[in-house]
Amino acid sequence: MSETTPEHEIARFLRQLKWLAVVSAALWLVWLLGPILTPFVLGALLGWLGDPLVDRLERRGFSRNLAVAVVFGAMTLVLVLALLILVPLLERQVVTLIESAPTYRDWILQTALPWLEQKTGMDLVGWLDAGRVSEWVRTHWEQAGGVAAAVFGYVSRSGVAMLAWVANVVLLPILTFYFLRDWDMLVDRVASLVPRDHIATVTRLARESNDVLGAFLRGQFVVMIALGLIYAVGLSLVGLKLGLLIGVIAGLISFIPYLGATTGVVLAVVAALVQSQGFDVQLLVLVGVVFTVGQMLESYVLTPRIVGDKIGLHPMAVIFAIMAGGQLFGFVGMLLALPVAAVANVLLRFAKERYRESDLYTGEHAVIVLDSYVDPSSVEQAAVREPGAAP
Repeated sequence: MSETTPEHEIARFLRQLKWLAVVSAALWLVWLLGPILTPFVLGALLGWLGDPLVDRLERRGFSRNLAVAVVFGAMTLVLVLALLILVPLLERQVVTLIESAPTYRDWILQTALPWLEQKTGMDLVGWLDAGRVSEWVRTHWEQAGGVAAAVFGYVSRSGVAMLAWVANVVLLPILTFYFLRDWDMLVDRVASLVPRDHIATVTRLARESNDVLGAFLRGQFVVMIALGLIYAVGLSLVGLKLGLLIGVIAGLISFIPYLGATTGVVLAVVAALVQSQGFDVQLLVLVGVVFTVGQMLESYVLTPRIVGDKIGLHPMAVIFAIMAGGQLFGFVGMLLALPVAAVANVLLRFAKERYRESDLYTGEHAVIVLDSYVDPSSVEQAAVREPGAAP
């Protein structure tokens, strides 16, 4: 075994420094191009999700272009059907919400705020009084010019943002089609750039990451739809007028652990209190039953059977990843947060495996690593009693 020379150590350090510079430059580029990356990230995710179906059709004798056309058409058909079914229903729910807005306002001012005042001792109703608000506006009237300029700038930016949003909507299906068609070619080109002495390790990590991401993202998408249906149908059946809208909202944000159910419960309780104009115990209990059943189905049926435990991410890690991604890279960061966290978890498991095999962990001499349930003192006593054992 050849000894490691200082020159080798310096060369290794320089290679690591180069890789660190490449990763830093990539992150800086993502941060810089974040506003235009959204359709590309969504298109890449949709292309990656649909690629296994394209490959399966290819194995059955379809050409690549025909398989891509079939899968892309199926994805488009599902999206159109979902919009045709959901948009009219949600539109009616939004109309109901708008019509009920005065009722919600009166409930907040006449019921919720007085109750909070009684519990906290704060003068909330007086603070929100129309006269106080008018006085505050008159006092700060000299800032109206700055406020008007800010509002005008916001409207201008909103117009540009709307155009960008329309452009993203138009680009998304085009980019998704090209990602579906060229996904295998893109993977081969990336693999051809991997250093040959690391190809085995990179291939293994890439396969593990693909398995983890596939199990999580595809499964989590199904769980979101299932929970949205459970909450929407359940709340509608118990008589909540805004049950469909609240159920869809809770289902869509259920990919963040506990946030979907918590948000749904809060919205449903407020809607039930306003709808009943009082404390309707029966309606509140039925709302609680709906969310309890939904959470039990998610915890014991949907997530174990559909998602599984391959991702291995703690709920707090998922929440932190989404918040950190949004803080660093905006909406694109939130889209990439869970895939990056899943891949990072695979890399951390690999790093732990290499560490357990290194001299830094085992020391210079081979030792027996005991499991946590083995008492080391019992092993030492057995070694002392054994004839010829070292003291």
